Amino acid sequence: MAKITSHKALSFDVYGTLIDWESGIVTALSQGYQDLNPSKADILHAFHNLEKKYQSLYPDLPYSQLLSKLHPALASQLNLSPPSESTSQQFGDSVGLWPAFPDTLAALKRLHKHFKLAVLSNTDRASFAATNNTQLPGVEFDAVLTAQDIGSYKPDRRNFEYLLEYVNRTWGISKDEVLQTAQSQFHDHYPAKEIGIHSAWIVRPGAIMGEQGKKGEEIWDWRFDTLGEMADAVEKEAGRM
Repeated sequence: MAKITSHKALSFDVYGTLIDWESGIVTALSQGYQDLNPSKADILHAFHNLEKKYQSLYPDLPYSQLLSKLHPALASQLNLSPPSESTSQQFGDSVGLWPAFPDTLAALKRLHKHFKLAVLSNTDRASFAATNNTQLPGVEFDAVLTAQDIGSYKPDRRNFEYLLEYVNRTWGISKDEVLQTAQSQFHDHYPAKEIGIHSAWIVRPGAIMGEQGKKGEEIWDWRFDTLGEMADAVEKEAGRM
């Protein structure tokens, strides 16, 4: 197997990998309801299924608007009272408030010493900019590619083809030199494997969304519980070179 350090660019899923979107979603939903009875698992399972459906139905809709659009359906599935239009808008605008995992900032800065850092995210440009400014301050990604730029949502293979074309045209980096770095098997690892991109699974133990694989099936090339662990492995490899 190739080394992690044989790659030249890391392509990041952001929400779920760098950002604790599960906590962010639950917190954002709770803003409209004083007593949120459904469990975190029930909320996230319902959200994940609706997000999948709405991204398929509305591939050109910016993510913040898609969240606002699915919010009433999410409330209905969870037996909550119908939200007001302003509450749904607030839910859609919450992306920039979702918190980063504790290890994310330091790990990104360590990894940037060894790789180009690219974002391949299902969000829109404004929502990611809010995240970058408020939750990932000081991190300068070398490329930011969003679903809004591409016109489709992962796991659509067009998003990964767009990434590969971009890094080759812009940096002269080939497919074998790109490492998809992500938590979600559904959004990232399955399509990456299908198209032949190496991937590193950032597990984020306890995560509920994004799991898809059969038990024991390894659809990634490297596995780390946190991004900090991946940065440790990279520095260990680089120290041996």
